[in-house]
Amino acid sequence: MEESQKKILDLMKESAYKPMSFQELVHLFDVKKDKRDRFKRVVKDMVSEGTLVKIRGGRYGLPSKMNLVTGELICHPDGFGFVRPEEGGEDIFINQRRLAGAMHGDSVVARVEGFKDRGKREGKVIRIVKRAHKVITGRFERGKGFGVVVPSDERILERIVIPPRETRGAVEGTIVTVEITRWPGPDTVPAGKILELLGDPDDPDVEAEVILKKFGLPNRFPAAVVHEVKGIPTAVLEKEIEGRVDLRDKTTITIDGETARDFDDAVSIDRTGHGYRLRVSIADVSHYVKEGTGVDTEAYARSTSVYFPDRCVPMLPEALSNGICSLNPDVERLTMTAELEFDSGGHVTKKRFYESVIKSAERMTYTNVKKLLHNEDPALTIRYSGILDDLRLMAELAEKLTEGRKEAGSIDFDLPEPQIIIDIEGNVEDIVRSERNVAHRLIEEFMLAVNKAVAEEFSHRDLPFLYRVHDEPDEESVRDFAEFVAGFGLHFKPGGPKAFQKVLKSVEGKSEERLVNHVLLRSMKQAVYSEENVGHFGLAFKDYAHFTSPIRRYPDLIVHRLLKLLIHGKYTREVRDRVETLLPEMAGHTSARERKAMEAEREIADLKKCQFMRDKAGESFEGFITGVTSFGLFVELKDYFVEGLIHVSTLLDDYYIFDGKRHALTGESTKRAFRLGDPAKVTITKVDLERRRIDLVLSEEFTGKARQKRRGKKR
Repeated sequence: MEESQKKILDLMKESAYKPMSFQELVHLFDVKKDKRDRFKRVVKDMVSEGTLVKIRGGRYGLPSKMNLVTGELICHPDGFGFVRPEEGGEDIFINQRRLAGAMHGDSVVARVEGFKDRGKREGKVIRIVKRAHKVITGRFERGKGFGVVVPSDERILERIVIPPRETRGAVEGTIVTVEITRWPGPDTVPAGKILELLGDPDDPDVEAEVILKKFGLPNRFPAAVVHEVKGIPTAVLEKEIEGRVDLRDKTTITIDGETARDFDDAVSIDRTGHGYRLRVSIADVSHYVKEGTGVDTEAYARSTSVYFPDRCVPMLPEALSNGICSLNPDVERLTMTAELEFDSGGHVTKKRFYESVIKSAERMTYTNVKKLLHNEDPALTIRYSGILDDLRLMAELAEKLTEGRKEAGSIDFDLPEPQIIIDIEGNVEDIVRSERNVAHRLIEEFMLAVNKAVAEEFSHRDLPFLYRVHDEPDEESVRDFAEFVAGFGLHFKPGGPKAFQKVLKSVEGKSEERLVNHVLLRSMKQAVYSEENVGHFGLAFKDYAHFTSPIRRYPDLIVHRLLKLLIHGKYTREVRDRVETLLPEMAGHTSARERKAMEAEREIADLKKCQFMRDKAGESFEGFITGVTSFGLFVELKDYFVEGLIHVSTLLDDYYIFDGKRHALTGESTKRAFRLGDPAKVTITKVDLERRRIDLVLSEEFTGKARQKRRGKKR
């Protein structure tokens, strides 16, 4: 912030300040004539950014002083919106008539004009500070003498009118990108011109493209980046090995999923006289991706790889992610190694970090490692006899690390994850429970131990660093959770992660286990990246970072660069000051991009689930209630890990009242209650691909039995 901006803000924050005109501000600050143009630009920029607001009479003041709020508009498909204040705090509800032409994602200034139910603030948009969407993706429809594009993002409420000369020959139903040429207003509809015809909405490639565009995630690398990676060698050069610790003679292996193509972590282990020596070697991406290059700039913009059921949208070009940075077997690769020594109880006694070169002996899969450790396949045992002892030793150490985490209070959620099986044509073949076996847990424990060790190194030295943090849940969430589990006869006394872990342990193997896990997960805050180390509540770690996946996560690449500065003695005062300045923005950006990627992954999964279920309308399924809201019940089908909605309007036997704390809908007259976790037999009535929604009714309502019963009672 410029000094002049700070002075203006400081003045306006004073309690005695009243909105002033530009001339009054000039006089107050004694701005000389030759400086007035610059001062005017400063004030204008502050208004553009929403820091100041200009009101009637040309007077300027702070939004907060005039019951105004600057923030992002988040719209709902049903037509209303919320302004999320920049400075934090409670959202402001905006009904459809008061959006004033603002669209989802726009930065706006809103005036608080009253209160809704439960004291929620309500207001209207009075100014649009910045438009979020110049280009929109959607479905083309033909109107009378013109075209219309229906946005793929249902939160963009306006349909875009396309003049006949701007349709580019689009036919009904085609997915297109459109540039907005006229913004919506209180009395005008938006208009635009088609830029690109993407194709059939049922084409898997088009589906992926639409969702990536919706969340602002790039799909293709710029030509300059593609050209830049051509200069990167495809094999390790002899001169690059100089000065590195040579681990090529160590038995090092990778363990990943069957379909994995990029391998960024490899492990090796020795038994020592006092316990174990574990080496976790991570692809040295920072050696090939230099700060400030085109590849680095693009990687930072993306910040993460995005994983769809049938494809990966990588953070780095394939020449890096699947090539020179991937720890493929039987080839030399440059790595960063964390070497940890443990005592016989699995406690770290010594740690060391260094640049290294490895040659992976085997590319192992989770499935095969599990079979080897459980002695399930004699042929595999013979084939991998050379590494079997190492795998057993790894499993032994991993078990002790798990016990150590549990002892400290680390919370492990036991919630099954769906795996969407895609056939060669891109269609959903099945939805099954994703397996998490002993091999998954083995690698997970090693990665957690290394991430923790790297974070501790910086924390103990009090050096600027990028942490992965998970703040403790707020008091209200804890209180609600305590009330909820009390309904199962469980006494919950808040006391850090151990208290939550104790509750999870007490319901292990019981019918309510999944439900309690589900509610606890919803009570937790989201983990983010931060330069401030507040610890990781869920893991019960005081220090934690992401170090083990630099191919797919930019924060890991930042951590690698910082670690190199440290081990080479280059973390000087000057470097420290620069890092300290850069980290807050980097933490915010990478956290935001991670959230966008997660939203996109969730949406494509919801779409694929809807596609799989669309021919099952009219069929009935067993399920259980996974969500209770004022407008209905979410039910997950046992067979397919697919969730649908029973709208409250379809519960015909009574008027149902929502109880948020008990997670229940209760009939006013019958006292019939639907609670989170209750079993439910449901029938699919509609599958809406556009809204990614499956509509359900209770099977008794669908068959009319409930209505017959009610008629019988009336008689």
